[in-house]
Amino acid sequence: MSAQRGKDLLLKLGDNGAPEIFTTIGGLRTRSLSLNAQSVDITHSTSTGGWRELLAGAGVRQASISGAGVFLSDVAAETIRAAFFNGEIRNWQVIIPGFGEIAGPFQIANLDYAGDYDAEASMSLALESAGELIFTPEVP
Repeated sequence: MSAQRGKDLLLKLGDNGAPEIFTTIGGLRTRSLSLNAQSVDITHSTSTGGWRELLAGAGVRQASISGAGVFLSDVAAETIRAAFFNGEIRNWQVIIPGFGEIAGPFQIANLDYAGDYDAEASMSLALESAGELIFTPEVP
């Protein structure tokens, strides 16, 4: 993946429709995606050279998304607020330029609001995966 503009990484929320329509949630200035896999250690007394051995494909996989910025509409702000307070698991898309798209169910783990007296109000949120995620590579 060659260098890409960070501002082109998009975070979108699904509307639960059929077909589902995804909408960018706001003007995010920072965002990140972290993919993690828990390892399962199967090392035993006769492991070659005492090196750790792992069981392939056995661990729990998990993704975390975080972002911060400003809401672009009252509808977006209310949708996010309601999803948080209702503990909803909703479908989200993360579009990573030059890489592809990761989509699936996430729950809002953190929702923060902030503001300085001489600047706009801002928000930040953190999402945790809540099921199987689908990766679709970008087609050049």
